[in-house]
Amino acid sequence: MTRRGYGSRIMGSIRGILVGVLLVVIAIPLLFWNEGRAVQTAKSLAEGAAAVQSIAAETIDATHESKLVHLTGQATTEDVLQDATFGIHEPQAIRLRRVVEMYQWRETSRTETQREVGGSETRTTTYSYDKDWSESLIDSTGFHDAESHGNPSSMPFDGHEVRADRVTVGAFVLSDGLVGQIRQTVVRPFTEEDLEALPEQVQERLGSRQLSIREGLLYAVEQPATDTIGDVRVRFEVLRPLTVSVIARQMSDNLVPYPTRGGDSLAFLQAGMHGADSMFASAASANVQMTWIVRFVGFFLMFVGFGMVFKPLAILADVLPFLGDIMRMGTGLLAGVLAFSLSLTTIAIGWIFYRPLLGILLLAVAVGALIAVKRMAAKRQPEAASGTGSAEPNVLPPQQTEPLT
Repeated sequence: MTRRGYGSRIMGSIRGILVGVLLVVIAIPLLFWNEGRAVQTAKSLAEGAAAVQSIAAETIDATHESKLVHLTGQATTEDVLQDATFGIHEPQAIRLRRVVEMYQWRETSRTETQREVGGSETRTTTYSYDKDWSESLIDSTGFHDAESHGNPSSMPFDGHEVRADRVTVGAFVLSDGLVGQIRQTVVRPFTEEDLEALPEQVQERLGSRQLSIREGLLYAVEQPATDTIGDVRVRFEVLRPLTVSVIARQMSDNLVPYPTRGGDSLAFLQAGMHGADSMFASAASANVQMTWIVRFVGFFLMFVGFGMVFKPLAILADVLPFLGDIMRMGTGLLAGVLAFSLSLTTIAIGWIFYRPLLGILLLAVAVGALIAVKRMAAKRQPEAASGTGSAEPNVLPPQQTEPLT
């Protein structure tokens, strides 16, 4: 439990104003850049979709030299990949990856804040500890209860990855960037034969821990019946030959990035058999998705930034906690409105800068709509003043007639 006085909270919030302003300043160029990036990528993809030619992967046609091509075939290699530390050999593997995990303590915390009359506050932080397998070393020296939840100071082995030097699709060689886009790895089970051939240096670095195989993974444990802090497990993932579809530039027998006039270089790969239209549609969809993600990030940075700028007002009102809650609702709404408005303005300026015709057209439509609304409002005012807009129809009074005799 920690207690902060009223003055300390105010001073801290004032210092936070600078951070808030910095977040807003970062968000504006981020949003502006994102619109330019989205336009550039969209233009490059449109250019590529119009220029791409589908070819056969088995033969090299010189007429397609330096052009953007699309092909489908088996990505394969003749290389033999090995992990010398563990004595693992995998023939015709495109990628071989070693993943090392250690059983460690992981700390989580939950903080509850209680504001009090006078502006002070009390924070109650609850720490909890769980055991978990982790690829990275969890530093326990900063734990709240480090004495009872200590982790080892180092990993016995690091993760490691090797790739084939030459990966081909038919008669073509894939660039490193294209090979890196293949993600379809599978677990390569660790066998009893691998355990028998394990180099002695592995056991030396693991110390007294016992080696065993469990569900295809190599375990080094202190107690066979249960996992304890410091236990290690190792798994191997392998990428074997598979069918892929590629769009890239043909340079002799190499497939490399294709430069576009739009500014981007095109070289992408998908596992399986896909047509060129389908691959460009997927790339365009990914571009739209990325654009909206960055827009949301920019808006969120602005919202947090404006919230930090207005935070001193809420803390000043915390002399009475319920007034502080009301002020927080108001400043939060104001921060949201400002962030939304400034984000839209920045995006609109980006559209006008990067897409001038469309941006000016949208701006003209918005101004025209505003003028139309004002004219309609001005037209209704004289009608209301003269009463012609809501006058009731004239009704003649009934005429009296003498009774017939």
